Amino acid sequence: QVQLVESGGGLVQPGGSLRLSCAISGSFFSPYTMGWYRQAPGQQRESVASINSGSMTTYADSVKGRFTISRDNAKNTLYLQMNSLKPEDTAVYYCRLDYPLRRSWGQGTQVTVSS
Repeated sequence: QVQLVESGGGLVQPGGSLRLSCAISGSFFSPYTMGWYRQAPGQQRESVASINSGSMTTYADSVKGRFTISRDNAKNTLYLQMNSLKPEDTAVYYCRLDYPLRRSWGQGTQVTVSS
């Protein structure tokens, strides 16, 4: 069974940076898509960025140019580098893995952007 564990969240001032990590354990196979999602209080969960097994990436318009998704296959880890953070980026961030007939979520990590 695949398990995902996020880390790296915290409190940061506007304009600051954070890097989120998602450690993935267990077996999965291509084709797959790894993604970061976020959910702010009272709002629906939304897609932030994704990367597939062909290394194609997608980003939400709200984070383009500020966030970068990447993965380290040797470490089975997904990353989200977040720069120029804004208060509206405050949310619980989740990683997700989709592969044939399966979907797994992490437990989430809180990111708070505030002065």
